[in-house]
Amino acid sequence: MKRSRIPLLAVFPVTVITGVIVAPLILGNHPVRWTAGSAMPHVVVGDAHAGPKPTVEAAGKDAKPPAGSGTGTGTQPPPAAPATVANPWKPGMPQWGVQIYWEDTPEQSASYLTEKAQLQAKYLIGLKANSVSISFPFYTGNVTSTKTTAGPRTPSPERLETVLKVFQEAGLRTTVRPLMDEKSLGGMPNWRGTIKPSDKDAWFASYTKFLGPYLDVAEKHKVASFTLATELNSLEGDPRWKALADTAEKSYSGEIGYDANYDNYVAGRINMPVEQLGVDAYFPVKVPDTAPVEDLVKGWNVWLDKKSRGPLPEIVISEAGIGAMTGAYQEPGDFHTKRALNTQVQANWYNAVCQVVKQRKMKGVYWWSIYFDDDPFAKPADSASRLHFAGRPDTEKAIRDCFGSDYALTGSTPTS
Repeated sequence: MKRSRIPLLAVFPVTVITGVIVAPLILGNHPVRWTAGSAMPHVVVGDAHAGPKPTVEAAGKDAKPPAGSGTGTGTQPPPAAPATVANPWKPGMPQWGVQIYWEDTPEQSASYLTEKAQLQAKYLIGLKANSVSISFPFYTGNVTSTKTTAGPRTPSPERLETVLKVFQEAGLRTTVRPLMDEKSLGGMPNWRGTIKPSDKDAWFASYTKFLGPYLDVAEKHKVASFTLATELNSLEGDPRWKALADTAEKSYSGEIGYDANYDNYVAGRINMPVEQLGVDAYFPVKVPDTAPVEDLVKGWNVWLDKKSRGPLPEIVISEAGIGAMTGAYQEPGDFHTKRALNTQVQANWYNAVCQVVKQRKMKGVYWWSIYFDDDPFAKPADSASRLHFAGRPDTEKAIRDCFGSDYALTGSTPTS
C-alpha cells in the first residue's frame, strides 16, 4: 500500500499577516551563516505587526568551526558498550532529539566512528533523548549550478551505516538528513534557500542520483525518517519534487520529510509532497536578557500564530537553539558572535521552546547541535560557538527536564 503523504502540507488554516508574507521572502530571514549574515525580522512580543529589521552579519550554524574550537579540551573515554534508551520512541510519542552534525574525515577508522558514536549515544541517553538526526553536508557549485555531489566531508553510505548501527543499538530513533553546504555559493545574499539552477531537470536528476545510496542505507537499517531536503526556499513547490519523492519511495519505506526555514513556514503553505514537515525555528523575540520564560513562550506563539493558532500535531521542530550569551533572544540563530557568556539566557530559551512544543502538541524537537567529532561531556572552550549546549549544565538540565517529563513519554498530557 502506498504510504499517505501530507497533501502539499496544506494542513492548517492560514492567518498570515500581509507584512509577514512579503518581508521574509525578500530578506531571507534564515539563521545567520558562517559565510555571511542575513536580514532577520525582529518581533516585539505581542505585536504581530512588527516589521523586519536588519541584523548584523555573522557566521553560519552548519559550518565546521576552525580547528581547535570544539566543545572543550577534555576527553571522555568511550564507553565499553553503548547504554540503551530507557523509554524507546514508539509511534504516537514525541521525538525528543538532537541534531548531530557530521563532517566526515575519511582517514578516520571504522573503530573511531564506532567509539565516537557510542560516546554521542551515551550523552544523548543521559539527556533522556529518544531520537537523533544525523545531518551531513553535500555540495553544489554556485547558485545556478545544476549538480549536487558528495564532497570531501560527506560520509560515504558505508560509513553512515557504521554510525547508524551504534545509534540504533542504543535504542535511538534515527533520522538521516543531508544538508546542502553553502561555502561555494559566494555569501549573502546567496544561501541554500536562494539557489536557482539554470536547468532544474538536470538539478533534480543529479540530486536524485546523489540521494539514492543513502536511501538504500536508510531502508537497510530501518531508519525512521529521511529528510529529503532542508531550507531550499526557492525550490519549494516545484512539481519535480513529486517524481523525486516517488523514486525515493521505491527504495525506502520509512517516513519522508522536509525541513522548512521558519521564514517560509510562517509566510504560507510549504508545498512539498512529504509525510513529515520540520521547521528550523530561529524566531527572534525582542525581550531583555532578564525576561522570564513565559515571555519567551509568548514571543514564540506570536510567530506561530501568524501561520495557525492552536495545536500543530503534524509539525516537528527540526532545529532549535540559541547562543548562551547576552542579547541572544533577538538573534537566536547567530552562530559566530561571542558576546558575554550568559548560560541562563540559553537555558530559559530551551525551557520556553519545550513548553511551546508541549502546549502546541507538536511531534517533538531536535536541538542544534553537537558536532560528531566533539566531546559532549567536556566544558565548552571559550573559542567554541556560544550556540553549543553540550557541557553547559543549566541547558542540559532544561533538556533533561523536558525530555524526562510525563508528557515526554506519551504526548497525551501537555504541560506548561
